[in-house]
Amino acid sequence: MSIFYSGISALLLFWQSVWEALVGAPESLGTHWSWVLGIVFLVVTVRVALLPLYVRQYRSQRAMQRLQPEIRALRDKHQGDTVALGTAVSAVYRRERVSPYASFVPLIVQIPVFLALFHVLRHLRPTITDPATQTLYGWTAAQFHDASHALLLGAPLASSFSGGGAAMVVAGVLIAAMVATTFLTTRLSMAGSPPADDPMQRLVRRLMTYGVPVSLLISGVILPIGVILYWTTQNLFALGQQAWLARRHPPIEAEPLPAV
Repeated sequence: MSIFYSGISALLLFWQSVWEALVGAPESLGTHWSWVLGIVFLVVTVRVALLPLYVRQYRSQRAMQRLQPEIRALRDKHQGDTVALGTAVSAVYRRERVSPYASFVPLIVQIPVFLALFHVLRHLRPTITDPATQTLYGWTAAQFHDASHALLLGAPLASSFSGGGAAMVVAGVLIAAMVATTFLTTRLSMAGSPPADDPMQRLVRRLMTYGVPVSLLISGVILPIGVILYWTTQNLFALGQQAWLARRHPPIEAEPLPAV
């Protein structure tokens, strides 16, 4: 995983240096803006890099929605024969060049990014004084010192809800925003998916829609504030991206199936 840690560190340090050159290093409103904007534009970089995957995911969802009448007809035709049904449905997917698993690809790709940022920010502790440890993943000692003391509204970016004081307040507000935006992005994503006829699919969707936000409400207390800021920012970006995709690629009405 060290390659991911170094890569995320390089992106964060790049954007921090860009914003420090643009806005300078002084603190205002208890916030070191170059570090905060560095995390925000880390999100922008990742989302833009993954945009082709999101476009493909969205098109696949629309195609799956359009194919639902045909899939239901196949289920009626092959009742009790799961092998024949699976073969027929797979043939439809190949013909239309869609995959029911396309929606999971961007999420899977983002997991290493999230874990790497979590590790890097957890590593930025002011109590670390060993130069060899400070300079892991391409950091200099000066960069480590600045980042480990960077603040958002008076709360250290590397601290968590359990840090108390300003950290508890800022983390609490961000956790609430993270949970709310996660719920909204999941609901919006599910709205573009075809209806779930299978009970297991409906259960999975409920878990995704309600289970993930609830789990974040619980696990958010241990996440660094910088990671919560990253997650919330990427959710807001996702909401805007979904609206843009919906306008650019409106849903295709399903064509009636010919009589058999």
